[in-house]
Amino acid sequence: MSNAPAQDLNIGQFSQLAQAIENEVKRVIVGQDDVVRSVIICILAGRHALLEGVPGLGKTMLIRTMADALDLKFSRIQFTPDMQPADITGTDILEDSEDGHSKVRRFQPGPVFANLVLADEINRATPKTQSALLEAMQEKTVTVANRTYKLEPPFFVLATQNPLEMEGTYPLPEAQLDRFMFKVNVTYPTVDELVSIIDRTTGSDIPEAQNVADGRQVISMGNLALNTPVASHVSEYVARLIVATHPDTPDAPESVKQFVRYGASPRGAQALIVGGKIHALLEGRFNVSFEDIQAVAPPALRHRLLLSFEGLAEGINPDTIVQDVIRSRPKV
Repeated sequence: MSNAPAQDLNIGQFSQLAQAIENEVKRVIVGQDDVVRSVIICILAGRHALLEGVPGLGKTMLIRTMADALDLKFSRIQFTPDMQPADITGTDILEDSEDGHSKVRRFQPGPVFANLVLADEINRATPKTQSALLEAMQEKTVTVANRTYKLEPPFFVLATQNPLEMEGTYPLPEAQLDRFMFKVNVTYPTVDELVSIIDRTTGSDIPEAQNVADGRQVISMGNLALNTPVASHVSEYVARLIVATHPDTPDAPESVKQFVRYGASPRGAQALIVGGKIHALLEGRFNVSFEDIQAVAPPALRHRLLLSFEGLAEGINPDTIVQDVIRSRPKV
């Protein structure tokens, strides 16, 4: 990626670039429009996304395609139970000095030193190894042997996990889940989409995404989004939504009081605001509406609701609770 400073963009340029990225990804990825949109929002926000779905739905392909569409340094980490933290962050190694009579220590960066990091099957690694990502995700730095190294912006982790096969997996702790801006559910394709997938992937000419944007433009788009104004009544609406996810709140919906143990954190409010800003810009508007907040509420909140034992026993879907919270909160 070029080291040239990011250039200011206007809303027209933002929409044009975002549309180009989305169209280029859709040349390769069939369907999954909501998934593609959610991942783009996270990337433009400079934050992280967790993609959950059964094997074979194209989660890894989507992330690779996104890397192809953006001129960014890409790395893929295949998580396994025997992986160690140093396999992610890197480690110090000893090398012969120039005179050949002594050893010098040199830091060998790990695969986390990239712009777009694919953490494939992240729940297959042990908690110790998963925690190696926490500093990178939150602080954009890596500390090894009491030395701290900065990660080059933009930096984001796109992680995948399989919700069905639990053998040999380690569920992500709430503190790590909270670092992901969105949790995106990847669903089965329709019959028509499956036919298109077969046509695109079983011939000799398999489509590949081309670069349509670079890191400087991604940073500029994120800066424009962060500078998008949010009306006070929209901020208050977000705050009421977050508070309503907590079961000890008097005005919380009955489903929250019955099935939720802990509600969303302040990071949930941040995800709603930032996601709402980018959603509005993607729709060609410079003002954030209630509808923008509601559109990003499921991916922003579903992984931040900790269900009670009763909720887990009854198989309650967090998305149902999110919709109950939205219906219970008046817009004004």
